[in-house]
Amino acid sequence: MLSLCDASNNTPIKSIKSQDGDIIDCIHIYDQPAFDHPLLKNHTILMRPSFHPNSELLNPHSQENTNSITQSWQLSGKCPDNTIPILRNQNARKTKKYVMKQNETVSQSSSDDDMKSLDPYTHEYAIAYVQGDKYHGAKATINVWQPYVQNRIEFSLSQIWVVGGHDSTINTVEAGWTVDPSVFGDNKPRLFTYWTRDHYGSTGCYNMFCPGFVQTSTKIALGANISPVSTYHGPQFDISLYIVKDEQFAVWWLQLGNDVVGYWPTSLFTNLADSASTIQWGGEVINLKPNGQHTTTQMGSGHFPEEGFKGASYFKNLQVVDVSKTLRSPGTLYTFAANSNYYRILLEKSSDAWGNYFYYGGPGRNANCP
Repeated sequence: MLSLCDASNNTPIKSIKSQDGDIIDCIHIYDQPAFDHPLLKNHTILMRPSFHPNSELLNPHSQENTNSITQSWQLSGKCPDNTIPILRNQNARKTKKYVMKQNETVSQSSSDDDMKSLDPYTHEYAIAYVQGDKYHGAKATINVWQPYVQNRIEFSLSQIWVVGGHDSTINTVEAGWTVDPSVFGDNKPRLFTYWTRDHYGSTGCYNMFCPGFVQTSTKIALGANISPVSTYHGPQFDISLYIVKDEQFAVWWLQLGNDVVGYWPTSLFTNLADSASTIQWGGEVINLKPNGQHTTTQMGSGHFPEEGFKGASYFKNLQVVDVSKTLRSPGTLYTFAANSNYYRILLEKSSDAWGNYFYYGGPGRNANCP
């Protein structure tokens, strides 16, 4: 069993009780966990990127989201200036690597045989990816669901992976939404980040459960509940996530919609100190084969991608940032689904409204594949 930790040992300036039961502590921005990292002891917080975050890299007038998503705690108050909101969670695991994640991410040297070596009995995926170039960021819009998770040690997530290196040297920065009872204690979809510099070995963690990610936003709480969520054949709600490297400041920024959330300093990394070699978008579940059967934990909406809009989950407006800081089409996309009997991915033809996009997901164990 991994040790448990609080998000911060500092006394909050203000605490906010959300209607959904979350407690958000407003911590002074310089008392956040990031500064417990030895590399960040004398770090001066960067409040904004060296380029305007609403530049051509991310259009603030985009009409991507037709329905508004909030974090429930925001309805109950706000944090004062010079503080950041941190989810209070006494039961949070420090890391998601409590089951060995062999070859989780696609490395630049991966072949089709390497992709097939992803362990089908632990973590299962339905992803699109690009690799082989130097990438300085990625972007996508993801609709949010509340998939069923069979037990308290499995999870279902949808995210962007920004990856550098291969094998044991893999570095990642990641962001998306997850339903993960082992980390958050319930089955609600929650915003999350993750990072590692040694392929989920001894470094990295979710959100701010360990030092590393530096938060700047007073409005966004990592790990907080996202609401409302998409419904089957009903309204769809999505979030736009954007990760970009700022060479001048030597950090990887995270942006949610038009809000800059914070950053990972490149000093945390080896390969990602320069650039990423792979970008991945898609879903992941953990399958522990309860009672010797495939899990019924759902990915995305819990429906196969062939059901399309309002039935399946989607990623749209997939883009990458190249070394010239240009946000562009990812080019040729490759796909991988660990076990298409349970989870699948379906690339669609690029459109003016949705750009490059795909549907993905599935129900896990089902009547056709027990």
